[in-house]
Amino acid sequence: MTQRLVDHQSLYRQVLGPRWDRLPAAIRALHEMSEGTATFRGCAVVERGRWPLARLAAFLAGFPTAAQGVPVEIRFACTDGREVWTRRFGDKVLRSSQQKAEDRKERLLAENFGPFRILCSLAPEENRLHLKVRGWSVLGLPLPLFLAPGGRTYEEDRDGLFHFNVEVESPLTGLIVRYRGWLKPADEPTAPIARETLRKSDNVGALVHD
Repeated sequence: MTQRLVDHQSLYRQVLGPRWDRLPAAIRALHEMSEGTATFRGCAVVERGRWPLARLAAFLAGFPTAAQGVPVEIRFACTDGREVWTRRFGDKVLRSSQQKAEDRKERLLAENFGPFRILCSLAPEENRLHLKVRGWSVLGLPLPLFLAPGGRTYEEDRDGLFHFNVEVESPLTGLIVRYRGWLKPADEPTAPIARETLRKSDNVGALVHD
């Protein structure tokens, strides 16, 4: 019975365990679904790295181009402990699937995009949920952690509004892409948000999950 109840919890709740209750409301609301679909919409700022190799990596990965005020839509499809994320930045679409990493001592989130698999720990801290890369592989072959695409990535509850900061960088390329912004459930009004809410207060972005 206990295992059955756990299996019907949302993915992030399964990975976080008791730490789920430490998350602020805006972050829980985005990750609370265990079955079905949900759509969130908002706005983002996208930055690209300047080095030629970083630009090539961003192009090959299909990351959105640098722009201000980019319309964002994220659709979640959840079933059997697996989530498929479809992200739309303007006319650019990025997809990935997420599930709990099995057979590991530490509870990790596994994200698959194309042939790549990224393992991340989830760490609640005050009004944020930090995602930290703990391993990666391609076609099942483990790759050196020091080469993993990472950066400062977190979700944040800012005055009741969900914000994301995603950064992708590599020792070989430097910054590849950085984007940050806000999201609301699609059935809520999405009136323009004051520019200050997208402030670059601590120079962080967020990891693009393809």
